[in-house]
Amino acid sequence: MRGVNKVILIGNLGREPDLQHLEGNIAVAKFPLATTETYKDKTGTLISQTEWHTVVLWRGLADLAQKYLHKGSLIYLEGRIKTRTWEDKDKNRRFSTEIIGDNLVMLDKRKENHDPTPIDSAVADNNGFADMNFDPNTADDNMSKDDMPF
Repeated sequence: MRGVNKVILIGNLGREPDLQHLEGNIAVAKFPLATTETYKDKTGTLISQTEWHTVVLWRGLADLAQKYLHKGSLIYLEGRIKTRTWEDKDKNRRFSTEIIGDNLVMLDKRKENHDPTPIDSAVADNNGFADMNFDPNTADDNMSKDDMPF
């Protein structure tokens, strides 16, 4: 039986994406993403818990993130969990768990009187292709009954 490794996150960037280029000019971007859950405890007090995730994007998606995302940006991310293992200089075994992003949707609201950019809200996949006309707020409005898979 095959397994499933699928992650869906909606959160805010903790800092600017760190873009690097590897051998062969392959772009890789890394940034922390915060997801916050809020609930009420037994006394009715509102409790917020924030979880931090390390996100890694490759190639065109990395370039897109570096160009359009910034600290605080709200994004929807689909990807998979990847754990890396290595030995540090003291021969201690170290682990790092990362989210390898495959699809990204920018969810930031348009700002009044902002400089127009080619993308205010876009969907992009790991190949770096973006649907410049995608509006997540009206996506369901544009579907007809013929578009439904069932």
